[in-house]
Amino acid sequence: MSDSVESLEDLNTLNGEGAVEAAPVNVEPKIDEFGRAYGTGRRKSATARVWIKPGSGKITINGKDQSEYFARPVLRMIIEQPLLAAERRDEFDVICTVKGSGLSGQAGAVRHGISRALVAYEPGLRPVLKPFGFMTRDPRVVERKKYGRAKARRSFQFSKR
Repeated sequence: MSDSVESLEDLNTLNGEGAVEAAPVNVEPKIDEFGRAYGTGRRKSATARVWIKPGSGKITINGKDQSEYFARPVLRMIIEQPLLAAERRDEFDVICTVKGSGLSGQAGAVRHGISRALVAYEPGLRPVLKPFGFMTRDPRVVERKKYGRAKARRSFQFSKR
């Protein structure tokens, strides 16, 4: 490579000399012997272990139906978002166990786990789910309590006398 590249136009004229082409990544699905794909989801201090397998669209959380475990419709909507975005709502059964945090954090963890399991089952869905933010773990967690304070930031009530 004797040519020196000094501008972006010079890069276009290289004709493959020194230019690096991105090789197509052939990602294989990760499916176990039972025909399931696994994904771990996290949100706040909740952790969800999620398995998906071809089925009728039933979602089971900790042995209960989704409408029984997540009574609020907003939480049920959150966990169905990746399936709706990928247009696979009635194609997969979802079985998951979730621990920690509250119901809102658990719903976010299940959504993250479903997204990761879908990509493990069908790697071509990653470009569909990534723009919606379903593949990204939400980094926001509760701030710890500091010494000399009532809570994380709240001071004790000031007394003049």
